[in-house]
Amino acid sequence: MSDDKEIVMTAELSEDVETPELPQDMDRQEYADVLRMLSQASVDRHFDAFVDVPWDDPDFAVDPHDPRWVLPPNSDPLGAHPWYQALPLERQIEIGRWRQANILKVGLQFENILIRGIMQYVFSLRNGSPEYRYLTHEATEECHHTQMFQETVNRIGIDVPGMPGYMKIAAPLIPMLASVAPVGFFIAVLAGEEPIDHTQKAILRDGHEMPPVMTRIMQIHVAEEARHISFAHEYIKRRGPRMGRLDRWTTAIMFPVIMRVACDLIMVPPKSFRKEFDIPRSVMKDLYWRAPESRVRLSELFSDVRMLAEEAGLMNRVSRRVWKLLRIDGRTSTYRGEPAAAFDAAA
Repeated sequence: MSDDKEIVMTAELSEDVETPELPQDMDRQEYADVLRMLSQASVDRHFDAFVDVPWDDPDFAVDPHDPRWVLPPNSDPLGAHPWYQALPLERQIEIGRWRQANILKVGLQFENILIRGIMQYVFSLRNGSPEYRYLTHEATEECHHTQMFQETVNRIGIDVPGMPGYMKIAAPLIPMLASVAPVGFFIAVLAGEEPIDHTQKAILRDGHEMPPVMTRIMQIHVAEEARHISFAHEYIKRRGPRMGRLDRWTTAIMFPVIMRVACDLIMVPPKSFRKEFDIPRSVMKDLYWRAPESRVRLSELFSDVRMLAEEAGLMNRVSRRVWKLLRIDGRTSTYRGEPAAAFDAAA
């Protein structure tokens, strides 16, 4: 890829991810104003999967022998493990392609569930609702993300499975939460968005060189997810304190459970991956999540949502123990999108 293209991509990313700080305590009008701001941002700056990714550019062709498929050591647990680093380069590349393709497949499946849930939620919204307009913008953008991710998986050329079978069975039921337990649904939305967003930001901040098609789709995804995550945070901060005592207590307990389950679905490779590449069981246990450095990575994935749980009144004595039991407790962010301490140390 030319230097000019890299500069343009970096400029677009830095422009799009600058989401203004949103107020924590909002009345109805302020909340509506925030949604109008996010809606206008979707109008002013958005991407199309088949316009803004130059699929036919020779630089964007998927080369199965490209060393840039080697997994980044500072943002992928497997990429940092001595077992992986000791493999021949071609084997590292092969594993990297499979791993990246499967993460994209899981990501687009999560976004498919999100789109269905959004449509379920907005179905009964009143006329003039600012939530209706913003969420349909978000659904449109997520449709483009699924197209972008699937096209990349197709070009990588590996028939990856994505989510495990039990999640594919449960997937039709999850969107129903949007009607009966909307706060829980948008927590689930964050659970699917935060790990991928966190990982992609870490790769882009680290400057690890990826194949150009991967860099471009990560830039687009991070840019638009900034709006989506902003909405989910503000929705939960507004609705959480207004829930009844029992609902709020139950949601606080389920918050870390939902986060951990979704994290493992996205970050932990499926059994087929382990069998395909004959990865030792001890390596997998170290990576997910026995080794001390792996536990640090796991904890850092959720610093933003721990902050959200505190702000939304969804943290109590029992739920704190659940966060700890699931090994996803730790420091909270001082602001959303704060780089992880582990990343700062590596950089």
